[in-house]
Amino acid sequence: MSYEHPLAYLLGVEGLALLRGFIGEFDQKFVDDRIAEVRRLVNDDSLRDAAVDVARVEPDEGYRLWARSYDAGRNTAFDFDEPMMIEIIDPLPPGIALDAACGTGRWTQHLTARGHQVIGVDGSPEMLAHAQNRAPTAEFRQGDLRALPVETDSVDLVVCSLALTHAPELDPIIAEFARVLRPGGHLALADMHPERVLRGAIPTLRRANGQPARPASYRHLVGDYLRAALRVGLQPKACVEPTIATDPEPRRPARDLGPWEVWPWSLAELVPDASDAADDGVPVMLIWHFQLAQ
Repeated sequence: MSYEHPLAYLLGVEGLALLRGFIGEFDQKFVDDRIAEVRRLVNDDSLRDAAVDVARVEPDEGYRLWARSYDAGRNTAFDFDEPMMIEIIDPLPPGIALDAACGTGRWTQHLTARGHQVIGVDGSPEMLAHAQNRAPTAEFRQGDLRALPVETDSVDLVVCSLALTHAPELDPIIAEFARVLRPGGHLALADMHPERVLRGAIPTLRRANGQPARPASYRHLVGDYLRAALRVGLQPKACVEPTIATDPEPRRPARDLGPWEVWPWSLAELVPDASDAADDGVPVMLIWHFQLAQ
């Protein structure tokens, strides 16, 4: 169970902004404004009793809950992973491709359209049902990323997006990707950047009884991916950390917290200048292209 207090989030954002001011990125007025804003937040009665207890659910339960609404609206993370992943995937010749943690089949559909013979693997039967409808010519198998139901040396390309943040360990999963790849095969991997996980970029869900929940998420550092890949013969060809543009102009703070489902985004709007300063130049995604040694 997590205890999500909006004041804790807001003070954390202010602290990140103040640290950047401390090393000279902002002037005295900015620092004075932040300290004044901290005082205002601490004295804001509307924040005192707004905390929420949030269940931390395992990925299988989380994706089962999420399957009902996953395709209802476009996930803003797609705006960051798709251009970079497509840049990796599209120049590769058609072959046998594995969409690992395929979810509702977003990448399966793209790979099929590019002429690949696609195997989609996911632990959620609810997600797989959506994927089958989306990409009817692909083959789908229910399975665990740590023990893929795929033959050794059998695929030319592995694609995995927005999944490994929810895995406690990278090594066994990346070792499985290397196992199923043929020599010279490619791995295209995208996930939330650890800095974004630190800032609360974790999906919001609700259990059947209405209890707020988030899937268990882990901060894997950039070096964690690299070390796990090198151990199994995967060589890095590219690493991209796209950032989000922040507003250079001062903005008026929002007036209310918004519903829990839009935390932390609505919380950030309560302190827009601090949030922009804390986020400036901080990556949103971590995208890798690896190739298995010949």
